[in-house]
Amino acid sequence: MLESIWFILWGVLWAVYFMLDGFDLGIGTLMPFLAKTETEKRVMHRAMGPYWDGNEVWLITAGGVTFAAFPTTYAVMFSGLYSALMLILFALILRGVAIDFREKMDHPTWRKVWDICVVVGSFLPALLLGVAFANIFEGIPLDAEGIFQGNLFSLLNPYGLFGGVLFVAMFLLHGCLWLLVKTEGSVKEKAAALVNKLWLALAVIAVGFLIATWYATRLYDNYIQNPLMYVVPIILIPLIVVGALVMVRVYAGKGHWWSAWFASSALIVGVTLFGVAGLYPNLLPSSLNPAFSMTIYNSASSQLTLKIMLGVALTFVPVVIAYQAWVYNFFKDPVTEAEAEEAYY
Repeated sequence: MLESIWFILWGVLWAVYFMLDGFDLGIGTLMPFLAKTETEKRVMHRAMGPYWDGNEVWLITAGGVTFAAFPTTYAVMFSGLYSALMLILFALILRGVAIDFREKMDHPTWRKVWDICVVVGSFLPALLLGVAFANIFEGIPLDAEGIFQGNLFSLLNPYGLFGGVLFVAMFLLHGCLWLLVKTEGSVKEKAAALVNKLWLALAVIAVGFLIATWYATRLYDNYIQNPLMYVVPIILIPLIVVGALVMVRVYAGKGHWWSAWFASSALIVGVTLFGVAGLYPNLLPSSLNPAFSMTIYNSASSQLTLKIMLGVALTFVPVVIAYQAWVYNFFKDPVTEAEAEEAYY
């Protein structure tokens, strides 16, 4: 029972991370297309400035849960997927450094270099996170000893790359909607002109990915056979994904940007949970032999550890949520061009 609870928490934490960090990864990737002047760049930086580092707390939390609740899976993941995960971490570090360093010197070349780093540090994590999760959905070549029989390039297979493109598209739309909520002036006008195009591209990619998932994975079979079906109505998750995608377009068409952003959030959470629920009880399914898979049973910590951790999580996660809610409320006002010209933060 505790293993299943922690499996659900594991999936939810990843979903929350993608929902929150997704919009600032999208904003960073959109910068070359929406920010042509220094003022526009500052507006976009300020739109994500108070939030991006707090959002990454959820990445640490998701990684920490994997380590503490399912240590064997953590060991296999960080050994087999080491190159991909290190690329993601280095890219996130590069982005954080670039956001701060670009304002340390008032020189065009200096800022241009760090602007490129922001774009690279936003695009790469979005792409590689999608590649990583798509490969997990498809199955990773793990042998009987849990050793990864592949390399970074074997992860860059067609289905894995398709997952990466899906994540990039979701985050671009999510970031565009956040700009419509949090900015005024030319950046908001450009974002408004782009949002419908991004939605159409995402809709096509999402439909294609769902079709590819039917042939490349066993997620749909697992939905039918999943023991969680008797506890949680997980069959509703695909319906939520489709409904959220439609409502993003409906709300965007009416100019209800906050509602559209929340619908986009539901879409990202739904897509993540769709894949995670289809994995149960696997954490890292093996493509070589299902018996070699890392599951919640053969990789979980002791019952005592899981009980203690559950108490800690129920105590401190609400504190983190309350703090982040306060931060979002404190910086709730849209960023204006006049404000952006005065100071960076």
